[in-house]
Amino acid sequence: MAKAFGATSTTDEVLEGVDLSGKRILVTGVSAGLGVETARTLAAHGAQVVGAARDLRKAHAATEEVRAQATRVGGLELVELDLASLASVRACADALVAAGKRFDLVIANAGVMACPFGKTSDGFETQFGTNHLGHFVFVNRIASLFNPGSRLVNLSSAGHRFSDVNLDDPNFENSPYTEFGAYGRSKTANILFAVEFDRRHKAKGVRATAVHPGGIQTELGRHLSPEAIQQLIDGINAANATSGQPAFDWKTVPQGAATSVWSGIVASADEVGGLYCEDCHVAELSEGEGIRGGVRAYALDAEHAKALWAKSEEMVGERF
Repeated sequence: MAKAFGATSTTDEVLEGVDLSGKRILVTGVSAGLGVETARTLAAHGAQVVGAARDLRKAHAATEEVRAQATRVGGLELVELDLASLASVRACADALVAAGKRFDLVIANAGVMACPFGKTSDGFETQFGTNHLGHFVFVNRIASLFNPGSRLVNLSSAGHRFSDVNLDDPNFENSPYTEFGAYGRSKTANILFAVEFDRRHKAKGVRATAVHPGGIQTELGRHLSPEAIQQLIDGINAANATSGQPAFDWKTVPQGAATSVWSGIVASADEVGGLYCEDCHVAELSEGEGIRGGVRAYALDAEHAKALWAKSEEMVGERF
């Protein structure tokens, strides 16, 4: 009987007894937080991990524990990837394709949250451009390296409940910018990308899913003041009280990274493919107000996912 995991499960608990020797796994965002912990537990269980980061010096310092805990057959290789620059994205992807080494799992973990309005080097709104379009181009460019039976795990968030994508105005050129509105759009896009990637690749034995790691105190929240964080928690607790759910509680980083490795390795592909997971289970549809558990229907809509894919191709000037 399969073990049951939940909100407090850690990465090592989820991977207990799992041997990843011979597996090659790519994780983006390995310079802090969830990315470092994800890489650590994978290498500690025998995987060869390719860690992507914008700042390689920072990533090298942050991943000392990854190398220390790697098994004799596991290890870590770092590659430079700036998701806010399509030139960097394409260069990194092309180098990986040229090397020809295949992957059993890709975890699109990197991202930014609730930052002031800005643009990527290609002129896209920062959060949509970094969280979605950067990964969209990167993953599609290395899609030929996915082994049969491999998976893509996109890090999304309960923040997808803030807002759906706006395919008519993705860069906030004609609508007022809000930090969490933009974050919500990008996190919804992460789910829709997984939905459509899964549809396109499952016949080849490659599946995709999206996950919410939970509320974790990492560098991701560096743009938020303590007052803004408390206001967010108060809103979550109000929504949870209305729906009969428990009060908000911070997760540890190992608890936050657990759903990524659960959905990428432990859960069956048919269980998670094309869906959205949280707390080491597949989330149910939930349309109530506020940031709480569950997934909004618009984030799993297949036709919506196809439309986002087409819009994304148009924006980056590349078809996949």
